Amino acid sequence: MKRLFIVAMLIMSTIITKAQVESMQSQAKIINELLEDRLENLLPKLMDANKIDCWVMATREYNEDPIVKTFLPAEWLSARRRTILVFYRDAKTNTCKKYAIARYSVGKQIQAAWNPEKNPDQWEALASLLGTLRPEKIAINYSADFGHADGLDLTEYREFYSHLTEDAKKKVISAEPLAVAWLETRTEKEMAYYPTVLKITHAIIKEGFSNKVIKVNKTSSEDVVWWFRQKLSDMGLGTWFHPSVEIQRRITNDKDEIIRPGDFLHCDFGISYLRLNSDVQEQAYVLLPNEQSAPADLQEAFTNTNRLQDILTSHFKVGVTGNQILASSLAQAKSEGIMPSIYTHPIGFHGHAAGTTIGMWDMQGGVPGSGDYKMHANTCYSIELNALHNLQGWDKPVRVALEQNGYFNGSEFRYIDDRQTKIHTILPQ
Repeated sequence: MKRLFIVAMLIMSTIITKAQVESMQSQAKIINELLEDRLENLLPKLMDANKIDCWVMATREYNEDPIVKTFLPAEWLSARRRTILVFYRDAKTNTCKKYAIARYSVGKQIQAAWNPEKNPDQWEALASLLGTLRPEKIAINYSADFGHADGLDLTEYREFYSHLTEDAKKKVISAEPLAVAWLETRTEKEMAYYPTVLKITHAIIKEGFSNKVIKVNKTSSEDVVWWFRQKLSDMGLGTWFHPSVEIQRRITNDKDEIIRPGDFLHCDFGISYLRLNSDVQEQAYVLLPNEQSAPADLQEAFTNTNRLQDILTSHFKVGVTGNQILASSLAQAKSEGIMPSIYTHPIGFHGHAAGTTIGMWDMQGGVPGSGDYKMHANTCYSIELNALHNLQGWDKPVRVALEQNGYFNGSEFRYIDDRQTKIHTILPQ
């Protein structure tokens, strides 16, 4: 057993070495290259697909629109004063013009288009630009179904609207379809980096679920939670949510949070890196002194939950809503004898991202709004779900809860960095 442990530690060390975190300067270079690619190649296509020729975003420092933040260069940690962005798709010249009605250019791609000395009123400068462009539609960020696309606050809206001509006011629409498309669509260049985000995530979980971190009969679940947070800080990484570690025991009235032999552990953990997010749930088992591996029935329950993942992703199809995918997946799983719960969400610039929502833990009958949104190609999802299993010797059904991140290219789904198919094991020491 000790030899196996040493080998496992060596493998883990190799994995972490292969998933090195870039320096801050290198990260900034990558982020800016990815943003330039999105602005030059993706944005015009999305504006055409959604038949929106003008997209206006206005935000203020410390009250940033969540979408505006995805347009900022790596050197900008927030908007500056009031930042107004205008993207205009000129069909005649087949160009996508990018303007910043602000004191500063926003990176290299979005040039400043306001001279405060000549025109002190920033809103008048915007109205003047729109008068010159004469777009057919003026899309702004408001949405009932997606908080990510609802970033224009009331004050900014009032100022914006009051400066428009009567003709321009008639052209104002919600940018929701374009905004969600911008957030959910992953580019080829982004997908070249996303596996690294998941490799780092998986490597940290493997280390956290090992005897290097867990001293059986001494370490608590909360100790492991804070080990995860400290590990991220030490590696120069961030996260978008506080991790969790839970214990399931055969006798559930034992409330002890100290990790013991026979415990079935669950973690929920993710990182933020290169403006992309991960969200992963994996499980581990603490071996009893006489055990060499996790109990066969527990591993079988785990494998059956992998089957639930397969059922869900087999129903992915362009043009199908999240609620339709949820209903068909739950029906098939139940027909196969699985007790399922599915609460899968998009992932990308945000952890709980904009796009096709496939259930919530408390909405297994469908999610109004975001669940009615149709699935698109080149999108990423956090395949989050669980299944209950009745196992001998356990006084309550065992809950196997899994979450892995994957990519749907429009015809097939794949995990970005594979998925857990075997329960992690921890020596009883």
